Amino acid sequence: MIPRQLTSTLLQRLRQSPVVALLGSRQVGKTTLARELETGKPTHYLDLERPSDLAKLADPELYLGGFAGRLVILDEVQRVPDLFPVLRSLVDERRRAGEKAGHFLLLGSASPELLQQSAETLAGRISYLELGPLRTLELGSPDHDLATHWERGGYPDSFLATDREASLQWREDFLTSYVERYLPQQGITAPPILLRRFCTMLAHQQGATVNLSKLAGSLGIDGKTARRYLDLLEGLYLVRSLPPWSRNAGKRLVKSAKVYWRDSGILHALAGLQDLEQVLGHPLCGASWEGYCIEQILGLLPKGAVASHYRTHAGAEVDLVIERADGEVLAVEIKRTLSPKVTPGLVESMATLGATRGVILIPEGESYPLSQSVSACGLVCFLKTL
Repeated sequence: MIPRQLTSTLLQRLRQSPVVALLGSRQVGKTTLARELETGKPTHYLDLERPSDLAKLADPELYLGGFAGRLVILDEVQRVPDLFPVLRSLVDERRRAGEKAGHFLLLGSASPELLQQSAETLAGRISYLELGPLRTLELGSPDHDLATHWERGGYPDSFLATDREASLQWREDFLTSYVERYLPQQGITAPPILLRRFCTMLAHQQGATVNLSKLAGSLGIDGKTARRYLDLLEGLYLVRSLPPWSRNAGKRLVKSAKVYWRDSGILHALAGLQDLEQVLGHPLCGASWEGYCIEQILGLLPKGAVASHYRTHAGAEVDLVIERADGEVLAVEIKRTLSPKVTPGLVESMATLGATRGVILIPEGESYPLSQSVSACGLVCFLKTL
């Protein structure tokens, strides 16, 4: 297993907060990371998808009350939402006894919005962390492994597979388990074949502002149902919506979010792309690379930074706008070329955005200036600056 950069942050949160929720999609490595933690105190692990472990929580207050002084790890906690009020009671009891932090580590495959009850019940007692697939800078050799990482994605079992065929088979099995088992557990009653078609159609609109009404019509469902599917995929950490930049700029701006599959390997499996050569020769190549770069960048943004995209109806656009907490605005254009050029559209967009700096992101290479305010930079080099 490749070491995760989140480990030190997770340990710090456990020293500060009584409950920490480590969230991310299934198979991303949450359980492995949690069970390998060295917290300095005994731990007790329960997998709430295992019937024998779930049965132990028939009286959760009685059972969990016997583990004072230990860190209790509850895996797939979204399966037992009624547990959160009990956790609140136990936390408050231990606080009164002088045990301030590190009581429970919750592992879940759903966002805080889907775990709404935890946000309400454990307010002031819980800290949230997200674990995504392996990031570029977590690889052993980021420059050398970049192409493989883009092709296979960052799920550990896919990236570390013995060959391309094994990697693709893992991703196909991952998708099958989601549409046949996990999405229905979230209350979706649609046939698996329809859910797979929805995911595939969404893949072919990678990086686009999706017209859900049109997509829904192609599937024979209504727009509200399509919106529910999309919101659920986003809440399960599979899809990302990048909001539009919105200011009173005196221009007609596109006000819809751009939608991306967060993991490039899953995207390629949905599109039927079996290896890097097929990716490079497919019309989806540019959008795939754009989504890959954006996902790597967003995972490293400093606290308080806001990300969006910018597009006018006249066609001027910036793939990624980063507004830092200190007021700096950075305009990022993403290109699959080693010979980037500064376009009038980028210059105009930067003026509207109030961007102090522009970067054209290219696949490799060190940073070098293209103009007084715009530079070109390879992805790995740029990520290191974040």
